[in-house]
Amino acid sequence: MRTMGKIRGAGVRRGAVLSVAGLVAAPALVLGTGTAAEAASCTASKGPYQKQVEKWLKRTADGKQSAADCKAIRSFQTAKGITPNIGYAGPVTWRTMKTITAQKAAGKTPNKAKKCPTNKGRIACVDLTRQLSWIQDGTKLKFGPVPVRTGRNGDETRTGATKIYWRNIDHWSTLYDVRMPYAQFFDGGQAFHSVTKSMYNNPGSAGCVNMRPADAKSYWNLLKNGDDVFVYGRKPGT
Repeated sequence: MRTMGKIRGAGVRRGAVLSVAGLVAAPALVLGTGTAAEAASCTASKGPYQKQVEKWLKRTADGKQSAADCKAIRSFQTAKGITPNIGYAGPVTWRTMKTITAQKAAGKTPNKAKKCPTNKGRIACVDLTRQLSWIQDGTKLKFGPVPVRTGRNGDETRTGATKIYWRNIDHWSTLYDVRMPYAQFFDGGQAFHSVTKSMYNNPGSAGCVNMRPADAKSYWNLLKNGDDVFVYGRKPGT
């Protein structure tokens, strides 16, 4: 089924645009700290979420950018795939931190608010707001929750109740020229599938629900054609 690769919404668009949201001017560089390469990659400018980011990183929340602050922020950005990773405490970085906090708070009761149906039997739930997905059987949690990477602004993962209608363990997207391992399509070309990117890499997918390889493999083993999928919420930043 080669035509499946041309469906809108496959995982990751080639040459994804780097997000520079929140950078209002070309920032000055932190000089005289570490090597020249390190200095050239860190900004001296404080961001609009400086205090919040400092507090989240358990640093002194004085709202002032220091070389050490920049290094800590940049380390977080690099680990989470946030671009540009120059240590700027902008909206993308702060939004990512809030999402991670919400994901941790979900614990093993991601459907505590009962927003995902519990009367469908086995169902894959996707919460766009928290960027989380899990599989449940009635009220019983079967797998997850796990972080996911959903559609970016303009290519949002569609909400609503659907079903898995086609699966391909080693799918190739001819539209985006990328592999989509463990692809399970559930809504007009949008699918669960694995990627090698961080789940926090901005700005997001082209509509698919991206997953870490091990999580996508577990979904493949737990789901089948005809199983229910329910997507709700709204991805932060869209």
